[in-house]
Amino acid sequence: MAKRASLANKSLSEKLFEMANFSFMVIVVIITLYPFLNVLAISLNESTDTVRGGIYVWPREWTLANYEVILKYENLLTGFVNSVLRTIIGTVLGVFVCSMVAYTLSRQDFQAKKFVSTVIVLTMFFSGGLIPTYMLMRDLQLINTFAIYILPLLVSAWNIIIIRSFMDGLPFALQESAKMDGANDFIIYWKIIMPICQPVLATIALFVAVMQWNMWFDTYIYNSGNPALTTLQYELMKILQSTSTSTGAEAVRGQGADLINRVSPESVRMAITIVTVVPILIVYPFLQKYFVKGMTLGAVK
Repeated sequence: MAKRASLANKSLSEKLFEMANFSFMVIVVIITLYPFLNVLAISLNESTDTVRGGIYVWPREWTLANYEVILKYENLLTGFVNSVLRTIIGTVLGVFVCSMVAYTLSRQDFQAKKFVSTVIVLTMFFSGGLIPTYMLMRDLQLINTFAIYILPLLVSAWNIIIIRSFMDGLPFALQESAKMDGANDFIIYWKIIMPICQPVLATIALFVAVMQWNMWFDTYIYNSGNPALTTLQYELMKILQSTSTSTGAEAVRGQGADLINRVSPESVRMAITIVTVVPILIVYPFLQKYFVKGMTLGAVK
């Protein structure tokens, strides 16, 4: 009854606005969901039928052959394990290191904060290039090691700036009062600053996790000669290349070679997209509330 009374009390302009707003949001939801549903439908549709076109959000001829090509590849399980490990370890260590650097730069009593901040920002515009970077990794003996997935990506200038901007909005009196109580710098960082910064840290963790999960070029450059250190994205890239070339099937090893001749590159591409995106979609809802807070509070002072 209360809802009906409130609707009756609204003016015509308010009702028209709500109807227009609702219609607009429905259109936005459709536009957002359609590409993903279309990719899912094509990945579950029979390849020769997919070539005809006309697949929208529902497969015409259901099949799992596109996923069989991926799942029967011999190095896929090893790549999946390595991708999960590099994502978890790289995310935890990356957020920890970047937050420590950001905490140091946010302190008012750090005399060299402007100089260090300038140096960090310069790294966003200038880099050594691929060949010098490869030579550096070789001299550090990181080639064909799992550490190549973690150490070069620990520090990100962009992530440091975002976390520092959030920390700059915190009252410095919190640190001063904790210091008066006998807490050292690390205790202040770990027990006071870190809990307050959960929203921005969760946001950065999502950024780092997506980056780590999608990386394949470093595997190609540094660890392609060691099958035990392969990653999921690199193996999926090789499967995609094998289905996109006429001679690719001969280069594919393992039980998936006989299936590649029965699928189209487009169908396999869509199946690879689903396999790549689903793990991130599973993680995102758990970080969504922190993600929204981190993107809004960090910009307000």
